[in-house]
Amino acid sequence: MANNKKYFFGDTEVSKEDKVKKVNEVFDSVAKRYDIMNDILSFGAHRLWKAILVNSISNIISSRREFRYLDLACGTGDIGYKLLDKKLKNINVLMMDINEKMLEQATKRKEYLEHKKSIDFIVSDAENIPLASNSIDCIAIAFGIRNVASIENALFEINRVLKCGGKFLCLEFSNVEVPLLKKFYGFYSKNIIPQIGSYIVKDRRSYQYLVESIERFPKQDELTDLFTKSGFINSKYINLSGGIACIHSGWKM
Repeated sequence: MANNKKYFFGDTEVSKEDKVKKVNEVFDSVAKRYDIMNDILSFGAHRLWKAILVNSISNIISSRREFRYLDLACGTGDIGYKLLDKKLKNINVLMMDINEKMLEQATKRKEYLEHKKSIDFIVSDAENIPLASNSIDCIAIAFGIRNVASIENALFEINRVLKCGGKFLCLEFSNVEVPLLKKFYGFYSKNIIPQIGSYIVKDRRSYQYLVESIERFPKQDELTDLFTKSGFINSKYINLSGGIACIHSGWKM
């Protein structure tokens, strides 16, 4: 049977291999200014969204046994570092990203020296997690699942690696559900974000891709359905800032 699966880099249809290559090129380009651009483009709101995510992770950690956390598509590691800053006991953080330049930035953060004994770095992508089945207590991905070639393949792989009783959380841009906010956000995304990328990073195309990839990303209910089809139970979501961002979660049983 022919494989009719389509892959898109923004609005352009590409092969799976080309999508992986082009996404990697985007993050090669923006790695050095990735954190400051997140602050500028979100007016700092990404820090609040990530704090909510980190609190959700820390709430399921037990101090009675080792807790293994996988920070998937970790970027510069801010989620993992925020979790380690809580001084929780017996936690081991695995930071994994397909882009080596992003991981290099993670080791340049001031938090690295304090926490490096609790961190392991892995270079790989969400569709190919080089860890044993049923080996991780919690997996989270922040603004990364949108960039994988196949969200479905990534979800099945995440489910495989989680322990029974483990939790997966996904923070991602989503579908704005407040009408006036949706109108403003649409104008800002299409007209302002690429301009800022062009001015600060000298790379308009990467931020044009950002906007296009958000527009193509599954809506809240659609992603919840994908969670369920991938084997997660009690799949649900919480809108943040009117749906600009959203935290999806599910359990492996």
